[in-house]
Amino acid sequence: MRIWVRLWWVTVLLASTLLAEPPSPETFFGHRMGADRTVLDWSKVVEYFQALEKGSDRVRFREYGRSTEGRPMVMAVISAPDTLKRLDRYREIQNKLSDPRVTSAEEMRKLTAEGKVVVLITCSVHATEIASTHAAMEFAHRMATSDDAKIQGILNNVILLLAPSINPDGVDIVTNWYRKTLNTPFEGTSPPELYQKYVGHDNNRDWYIFSQSETRAVVSQLHNVWHPQIVYDVHQMGPTGARMFVPPWLDPIEPNIDPLIAQQCNMVGMIMAADLTAAGRKGVAVNAVYDFWTPARHYQSYHGGLRILSESASVRIATPVNIKAEQISNLALGFNPRERSWNYLEPWLGGDWKLRDIIDDQLIAMESLLNTAALRREDFLRNFYAINQRSVQRRAPYSFVLPPTQADPGAARKLLETLDFGSVEIEKAAEAFQVGSKSYPAGTFVVKMQQPWSGFAKALLERQKYPDLRVYPGGPPRRPYDVTAQTLPLLMGVQVDTVEDQFQANLAPVKDFRFPAQGLSAGDSDSWRKVNQAWKAGTPVWRNLQTGDFSLGARRAGFTSLKRPKVGIYKSFVPSMDEGWTRWLVEQFGWEYSSVSNSEIRGGKLNDKYDVILFADQSAGSIQSGYRQGSMPEEYTGGLGSEGADALKQFVEAGGRLVFLNDSTDYAVEQLGVKAKNSLKGVSNRDFYCPGSLLNVKLEPGSPLGLGLPQEFTIWNEQSPVWEPEETSAKAVVRYSAAPVLASGWLLGEKYLAGKPALVDVAQGKGHIFLFGMRPQYRAQSWLTLKLLFNAMVY
Repeated sequence: MRIWVRLWWVTVLLASTLLAEPPSPETFFGHRMGADRTVLDWSKVVEYFQALEKGSDRVRFREYGRSTEGRPMVMAVISAPDTLKRLDRYREIQNKLSDPRVTSAEEMRKLTAEGKVVVLITCSVHATEIASTHAAMEFAHRMATSDDAKIQGILNNVILLLAPSINPDGVDIVTNWYRKTLNTPFEGTSPPELYQKYVGHDNNRDWYIFSQSETRAVVSQLHNVWHPQIVYDVHQMGPTGARMFVPPWLDPIEPNIDPLIAQQCNMVGMIMAADLTAAGRKGVAVNAVYDFWTPARHYQSYHGGLRILSESASVRIATPVNIKAEQISNLALGFNPRERSWNYLEPWLGGDWKLRDIIDDQLIAMESLLNTAALRREDFLRNFYAINQRSVQRRAPYSFVLPPTQADPGAARKLLETLDFGSVEIEKAAEAFQVGSKSYPAGTFVVKMQQPWSGFAKALLERQKYPDLRVYPGGPPRRPYDVTAQTLPLLMGVQVDTVEDQFQANLAPVKDFRFPAQGLSAGDSDSWRKVNQAWKAGTPVWRNLQTGDFSLGARRAGFTSLKRPKVGIYKSFVPSMDEGWTRWLVEQFGWEYSSVSNSEIRGGKLNDKYDVILFADQSAGSIQSGYRQGSMPEEYTGGLGSEGADALKQFVEAGGRLVFLNDSTDYAVEQLGVKAKNSLKGVSNRDFYCPGSLLNVKLEPGSPLGLGLPQEFTIWNEQSPVWEPEETSAKAVVRYSAAPVLASGWLLGEKYLAGKPALVDVAQGKGHIFLFGMRPQYRAQSWLTLKLLFNAMVY
């Protein structure tokens, strides 16, 4: 008996050693989650989830990638202990349910009886929205320790993938800035830099071009491996409206999102709203502000699953706010925050609002969503299969076809690599084939629509027709939440044919998307990389100014020397996402550049250091004046001022080149004396509105900026300027087509654009100023118009 007791105690001691009690966040961090003026270090967040794994058999810690600046990207896999022991089996079930071509209806029924609903919760992609990282730790602890029946039901029926932040670099950027400014007049301000190295807030617009390290890790290691039935993306919004938004989404719903996905989003969101109201939380809005349109934000909704969004009213990072009744907004898309309505039943009309309030709401929403998933486990699994089955059965169009001869083989390869990264199946023809009266040669790539993720491919390859939505009949346009077009063939300058009818061809799956090279041309993305590689290696570069062709090493007849430009990119203390995108793009193509500060420009002598200075899309006021004194610490205030404007004028007069993109062109007109008028100034949005669309343009002959581009193409327009040059030194390089102007998206008032310049070259002294009425490097997508920018850099 004594031996048995002794062995029992040894077992207990060993178990307690191996599985220590999981610490609460309050114990681990020394304060309650969401306590006023508390922020978190990413390294401690990682350590906390590691401690949870050590203390609970319901938690598995996983590192699934590295951020842009090298921080670990981590998640907790949370479920019942028996489930965690068989994760490989549950991933297998997910894979089988995701592809009805290999899973019969009979097998589906067996799998839905056995499987678990996979839910991915992603937090603080926008790093100033810190609440969800705090909430994630408290929620993880609750899941790891609670014996509550509802929690047990979730553990037994759901596999939760909980990512406490999918922007860990931003967590530390915001934390460091908040601590630096704590107990100063600047407490609670946003950092004077992007909170992701390149794209800042636009990291939540990267879900179909997959440019950033964080996006690629989340998609490749979480979405594409686990195929979650539900993805819950936790956000914050402005402080003066609703306290929290949850679906249903506002119209429009993108046509390639399956109706069953949209209906389930409606269901899940309304239950979340009901649970928040039942808990006494006011200010819950549904069917407002946020639409269900673009795959830039909704990756999983094109991959068989739900994308649920919540947006909570913000504080000043971690500093409480007091909102007076008169500060409550009287208008928001879809509802009035001051009035009761069906989709805003209990208005919140002011008072104290704290970080802890946000966390309390998010904890209710997380538990509500997971409880719905648990209670309707088989429904979600069965519907996941049905959604993918409908995709497999898609018949219109039958396929998209990419001929092997492309003007820009590098862009064509990038397009297919993008689809492939999004799990789209791509085939290649081993021999020539016929589609109707058209012949395609061997080497043609084919994207058939009879596959699970065909909706994703179709949304990216077809032209968008955004509905004409108004605030009221005959009134101003109802603003889309983001943009209205994403047609990659137009953005990248790639020929993609839409084939409606079925055809026969000898096709085989491929992962090698190389196209036949077309020589060294200014119209070929790969050629620009080779030019930069040659410069780095010290190899001479020559260019034909008639054709735009390059020669590396030996000079050819008709070619002139092309010198490597010294490039500067203006970087303000007022963060510009477009400036970050610009840095990322030029790095991808091998350009060397320097970031140019206000003080450097004000110091003058710019021609000694630069041949070209580029100003990304940014308001003229923020370039000229920056942050006003008193709004930020002194060292971050001010802009170029009159000294900077004078220095830039001298730079151009002496032969320098200035490139202004989109809204920054206003600075050239207002401060540098460029004689060009934006003809859209003062035009009402009732008459003209272009909220992110692709428009038809044509190239004017004779300008080096157009070398390598086709005569007709499309450009990105997002309420962009259009020019009426007022002097002969200003030459149009690109003009809008006469009609039709709209290629994809939504446009009101095409008469204001037809035939007018979208890109102007202004000669000034010995130099040039280029006014781009567009973002030619838009979100790493517009590879076709990148060549206009590159040509301006080597003009």
